[in-house]
Amino acid sequence: MYRRPLQSAVRQLLNTSASRAVLGKAIEQDVCQSRALVACRITVDAGVPNHSQRRALHSTRELHTVKETPQTTDEEVGAFTKLIEAMGFTGPLKYNKWKIKIAALHMYTCCVERINYDEFFEKCSLPDTLNSWFLVAQLHVWMCLVRMRQEGRAGKYMCRYIVHSMWEDVEQRSKIMGIDAIQRKESMKVMTETFYAALFGYDEGILSDDCVLAAALWRNMFNRQCEDPRQLELMVEYVRKQMQFIDALDGEDLLLTGEVKWRLLVEENAQSILKVPSPSYNDAGL
Repeated sequence: MYRRPLQSAVRQLLNTSASRAVLGKAIEQDVCQSRALVACRITVDAGVPNHSQRRALHSTRELHTVKETPQTTDEEVGAFTKLIEAMGFTGPLKYNKWKIKIAALHMYTCCVERINYDEFFEKCSLPDTLNSWFLVAQLHVWMCLVRMRQEGRAGKYMCRYIVHSMWEDVEQRSKIMGIDAIQRKESMKVMTETFYAALFGYDEGILSDDCVLAAALWRNMFNRQCEDPRQLELMVEYVRKQMQFIDALDGEDLLLTGEVKWRLLVEENAQSILKVPSPSYNDAGL
């Protein structure tokens, strides 16, 4: 029931005049404890078959970037724009704000409509509940936020409405399930705390080695209840390949359309990173 599409999402986005206030604070991270529990480095026990075919550990000491392509530099804005943005307003952007809002809604829709949640529930042994759906959805929303933050002020503006669309969706799905207002308010508060704690952990994980990323997935997506290291290995590999894939998407297309395609959770050759081909033009520019 919680997976029904929202028919009023576009209308609510266009009628709203302010983003939802952020509730709660991020949960403190048990990094030391989690690293100790995941110190197995995603290896499989000696009794598990195909031990020699496990994924090689990803490790990096360069924590400043996750992209192979040149980073977008900060935009130079005037004093007036800085002043109004310091007051909490948004200054002029490269693209029309309403187009960016619609693109943000479409990008969020890609996170909930183009993901095979049943496969995630099965491969990761997650119960088919609203909370499990939210944990998988927030992982893909986070990946979109990481990508769009690289697109300057317009990308950060788009991030606000991706998150706004997510909370509107979660609230509507809660109403569809018949959750009363008091319980819904408490659930939204817990989900908000979970979401911002997950953002912190995932950001640290994507900039570190596989052990740190696995610890973040174990704490947030698996709710500290994963006992099979192969499930963690699968999700670490999925996040790595998905981030490299989404990094290759054109920034302007994302800002104007919000169109995101996702790689499969399980692939025959999962370690091969497929870059999106760049468009080719003839001498006439066509």
